[in-house]
Amino acid sequence: MGTNGSTMLEPLRQGLPPLDPSAVSDTASVALPARYEAVGCARKFTRTTLGQWELDERFDDVALVVSELVTNALRHALPADAPERQDPSVRLHLMRWASRLVCAVRDPSDESPVARDTDDDFSAESGRGLFLVESFSDGWGWHPLAGATRGKVVWALFRLG
Repeated sequence: MGTNGSTMLEPLRQGLPPLDPSAVSDTASVALPARYEAVGCARKFTRTTLGQWELDERFDDVALVVSELVTNALRHALPADAPERQDPSVRLHLMRWASRLVCAVRDPSDESPVARDTDDDFSAESGRGLFLVESFSDGWGWHPLAGATRGKVVWALFRLG
């Protein structure tokens, strides 16, 4: 992951009730290839993981957000000349606490994600991903990876039960 769980979770604490890393009930992570088929792989991984955690009822919203975060990472965060079979540089993390679920997507870009202005044309073919993330989750944000590892993590939080 490039950072330990506690470091990665630090930004999740900002403006939210405390999320103690030691209180994480479950975690799951998958490396994704630098291909658009990875979005389907991420949804399948999310369905399987949420099923194991008995959170099937949250799948639709979580899968939509995961799809948007992974698509953004593939579209905007990977170098244009990235070989299709390079080591996976996009990774999906799912973390569950008793009352929260966090989806986090790591990518190699240092660029901040940019949300589309709400006054923009919503009939456009693309550009509404972070608007959807904001609409279907209870909060989202991002932070750069710490240390020598390049990249960032974009995350979305869902309150449970």
